[in-house]
Amino acid sequence: MGEDGVGHGTHLSRAAVPARPVFVGAPCHTADVANWREFEEQAPALAAAVRERLTAAETHVLATLRRDGSPRVSGSEVDLREPELYIGSMWGARKARDLQRDGRFALHAFPSAEGDAKLSGVAIEITEKAVLDAIQGDMQPSHLFRLDLQQAVLTTVEGDKLVATTWWPGREVVRFERT
Repeated sequence: MGEDGVGHGTHLSRAAVPARPVFVGAPCHTADVANWREFEEQAPALAAAVRERLTAAETHVLATLRRDGSPRVSGSEVDLREPELYIGSMWGARKARDLQRDGRFALHAFPSAEGDAKLSGVAIEITEKAVLDAIQGDMQPSHLFRLDLQQAVLTTVEGDKLVATTWWPGREVVRFERT
C-alpha cells in the first residue's frame, strides 16, 4: 500500500470477492419487495409520476449483472399489466441469461424535463404457459420477467433545487432536496 493509504496495482483474487446472493426463480414477495399495485397503494403520487415516465417512451435502459458481476445495460420495453410490471427479452438474449442467473436489476425510465425515474429490484422469470399466452400471445418464444420492486426514485428540478423522491416497500416516501 502506498503512503496515501491506497493500494497501487493490487487486485483482489476471486477468492477475496464476497459471494453475491442469487435470486433465481424464487418467490420474492417479502417485506422488502412489492409489486406495481403495492407501489401505487403505498405511494400513489410517486407511482403516477413514474408511470408517466414509463409510458412516455417505448424503450428504457435496463441494467443487469454479467456473470463476472460487472454491469450490462440493454434497451428494454416494459409492460404494465395490473398488478405487475413486466419486461420481455428475445429468446436466449444476454440480458435474459443475466436475469436468470441473478435477478437484480435497475431500470432507468425515459428521462425528460418532467422527471427522471428509476426502479430497482428483482426480476423473476415467468414460465407458466397461461401467463405467457395472456401477455405475449404470438410473440413466443421469448422470455418474460416480472419486476418485483425494491426502490423507486423520481428526480426532478424544482426552481434551483434538485429533488429526489424515493420509495421503498413498507416505508414512507422520502423527499431529498439539494441546491
